[in-house]
Amino acid sequence: MAKKTQTAPLLQGFTRLITDATIGITDLVEAMHRRIVHPPFLPSTPVQELITAIAGITYTNVKWSTRIIGGGLDKALGKLTPVLGSLKSTDEGEALRSVLNGLVGDYLEKKANPLQITMQFRHKSKPILLESESLKETYPAINGKILVMVHGSCMNDTQWTRKEHNHGERLAAELEKTPIYLRYNSGRHVSANGKDFSELLENLIGQWPVPVEEIVILAHSMGGLVSRSAIFYGQKQKKTWTKKLKKVVFLGTPHHGAPLERMGNYVDAILEAIPYAKPFARLGKVRSSGITDLRHGNLLDEDWQNRDRFEIKTDQRVHVPLPKRIVFYNIAAVLGKKTDTISSRIIGDSMVDLKSALGQHDNPDKQLQFKKQNTWVANNLNHMDLLSAPEVYQKIKAWLV
Repeated sequence: MAKKTQTAPLLQGFTRLITDATIGITDLVEAMHRRIVHPPFLPSTPVQELITAIAGITYTNVKWSTRIIGGGLDKALGKLTPVLGSLKSTDEGEALRSVLNGLVGDYLEKKANPLQITMQFRHKSKPILLESESLKETYPAINGKILVMVHGSCMNDTQWTRKEHNHGERLAAELEKTPIYLRYNSGRHVSANGKDFSELLENLIGQWPVPVEEIVILAHSMGGLVSRSAIFYGQKQKKTWTKKLKKVVFLGTPHHGAPLERMGNYVDAILEAIPYAKPFARLGKVRSSGITDLRHGNLLDEDWQNRDRFEIKTDQRVHVPLPKRIVFYNIAAVLGKKTDTISSRIIGDSMVDLKSALGQHDNPDKQLQFKKQNTWVANNLNHMDLLSAPEVYQKIKAWLV
């Protein structure tokens, strides 16, 4: 389904991104040049210094001209807004934007790039205005049972629909709940998104046209971490919405981190340790704060503040236990069969290992202690299958009835 969007600001955003990327690559080439002309641990000759000085002028000119050209394009595209603003973007385009936000969303936010995603509630791919009358128009059959869907990293609200199935729509229809979808910039720190999510929920129930009976959250992947962070900050600040939250269902959430990010962290360290490869370590450090939060499953500001997020360290997070008053459910997936115990635990669903998805930790004090009857492992499914598998839906429905 196509949607109207401000096309020119998006083009401006891509222009700025390409401009900054060109400058970044030029910096990388310049650093690599220095490594080659001036070998590590050896003194430099006057000739080597002269070569570097001449090359430096070239690199400076490339970066200077890139900024000038990029700035000119940015202004030109801005003037095209009235003409291009009515053009339609596709779901595929929105998906690409979500991936971009997942990878470098913190950078987009820092630069106020038009490509950045602003957190909002949505319904049927459209933003929801948090005003009582507008909510009545959006939901003609509105009730006091709210189902909030929270997507994962590099994704958006439209991607809850997979293989012509949408957990939220089915649950809303069969269990008489009002579905609301969260869209957020998954490249930001989990804690930043958690705090904003909490504020958004507070505004939502303040404008809800009928008395709120219950809130249920269904969260996929990183969405589970954002939800846990929101609950922590919401309860700490005594937000009203936390008293309405009854149940939370996690789908493939990396409660204690994802192995791919930990592996990426080791690659960074290896590149840093090799003199000639050191400049390439910059490429690995482009990834967003949201992605590095996935290394151990950060939830709070304290987990990353005043720390080098690319430094190899053991899990130093503040432990956040599951609140007692809320009922938590947890579904993990494994690629193999039930009999493939060892390999399944290591590989998990291809993105999250089974141990992390189940909230298990080598340190007993960091165990999440999900109740056995509230935990289920789905076999022969990958990370994305959790969004469409019939058996997963039936399990969620049985828990929420």
